[in-house]
This record gives sequence, C-alpha cells and structure tokens, in this order.
Amino acid sequence: MSRTAVSEVTEVLWEEYEEFATRDLSEIRPLYLFVDGIAERLRPGAKREAVLAAWAITWDKKKVLVYLSPGTKESTECCRDFFQDMRRRGLGDPVLVVTDGAPGLIRAADECFPRSKRQRCLAHRMRNLLAKLPEEIHAAFKQAAKASYEAPSPAMAEALRDDLVARFENEYPTAVQCFLEDFDACIAHLSCPPGHRKYIRTTNLLERLFREERRRVGAVGTLFGERPVLKLMYAALIRGSERWRGIGITDFERKQLEMLQSEIEKEHRNENEPAVKTARRQETTQRISSKNRT
Repeated sequence: MSRTAVSEVTEVLWEEYEEFATRDLSEIRPLYLFVDGIAERLRPGAKREAVLAAWAITWDKKKVLVYLSPGTKESTECCRDFFQDMRRRGLGDPVLVVTDGAPGLIRAADECFPRSKRQRCLAHRMRNLLAKLPEEIHAAFKQAAKASYEAPSPAMAEALRDDLVARFENEYPTAVQCFLEDFDACIAHLSCPPGHRKYIRTTNLLERLFREERRRVGAVGTLFGERPVLKLMYAALIRGSERWRGIGITDFERKQLEMLQSEIEKEHRNENEPAVKTARRQETTQRISSKNRT
C-alpha cells in the first residue's frame, strides 16, 4: 500500500476509536467489569505510560470491550477519571469489579463503584506471592494459596487461609503477610455462581489481548505518540474482542446474582446511613444556631 493509502486507513481507524471512546454506554448492563493497564511509550523520549482498558460480561451473557484510554499512570486520580468517564456516559453498577493490585486502581474502583464487590486478580496476586518465596517452596505455597482462593465457599476459604498462615508464617512471614493483605477481595468471586468463578477471578482475557497488542507494536519498532499507539491498540483489541464468546447464565444463576446485588446495595445503604444521619443533624444544628443569632 502507498503511504497515502496507509494514512487514509489509519485516519479512519482514529475516527472509529474516537467514536468508540465517546459512545453512550447506557445500553451496556455490566454484570462483571474487568479493568487492567498496559505501559506504552505514548510520547517520544518519555517513559512508558499506562493505557487503561475495560471490558465487561453483561447481564445478557455477552463479553464486550467497554473502553480504552491513556491513563498517564495508574494513580488514583487517573483511574478515577477513567471510571468517571464511563459513568458519565451511562455505565451502571456491576456486581463485581476485577482489578490487579495497583493501589490507585483499587482506590478508584472502591470510590466509583461503592455498590459493587471488588475482586483482586488472582493471576497477579499469585505472581506477587511467588516473588517473595524461594523457588523450592513455590509449589507447596501456591497449592495452599490456590486451595483457599478457589474454595467452595468464603467460610471454607477462610479456614484454609488460617491453615496456610499456621503452616508458613514462621519461615516466610513476608509472603504470608502479602497473602493476608486484601484477602476479602481475593475471594469475592466465591459469592458468585460456581459456574462463573473461573471467568471472573482474573483479568486474563485482557492479558491475552495485551500480548497480541505488544507483538504488533514490537513489529512496528519505532511507534511513538499517543495517536499512533492508540490506533494500533484499538485495532488489536477491538479485533480480538470480536472473537470473544459469551458465557451461560441460567435462570437460577440470574436469581442468585440479583439477590447478591440486592445484598450489596443493602450493605452500602447501611454503611452510609450513620453518615447521612450525622450530616442531617449537623445541618439542623447549623439552622438552629443561625436562627438564634438572628
């Protein structure tokens, strides 16, 4: 193809990306929302910066790529902007939000989706754990951690957690401390239907697309700048997402998920009720004080 033809094609691709990144999201009803980032060189001479991607499994059983946007870095502010942009365009509350362990991403997810459970990606978590252990203990520790994370129920997961702590705490306290951190988020998927758990405990589907995207960027060799990188990323990710297959949701599983969503909403209301009452009392006190001064 000539340079002119390539330029015309990529300009159309940029227009498609801009339309994708600003479209109305109110028709997407996310059941499970997955968010991950990949570092790319968006500016010549600059360090690699995060590009955030989100995809969802919807209530109507589909897997859909929701958003792709440069995040500069995985700070709370950047991740919050990423989530709030989706919220402004109509994205509703999922039952579960799945992220890696980036602190900024975790805080932003908790702030922007307070009516959702948060799942820590277990693939990322397992890599964190093994990095803190000598190689000879990897297999035993991984088996024990996996047994807890993939237990039949949260209660069983907690029992297996305690067994792991008792077994390894004295010799490997750093790894055990890492295992205990954010444990509730590591087993959040256990509240969901058993048939869904293998799909929702990691961000692996995005990781596979990222590998394909890295292969394409690597083949270009000298791809710099926000627009060229986003064009190529969008092309790779949207093309890959077109091959995604949905998941099955039975009537019984749907009822389970609706009940779980109601429980989360109730917990959220209960957590915020004292704060609301305190705010109302303060407002009343201020009104009375104002009248008295008058």
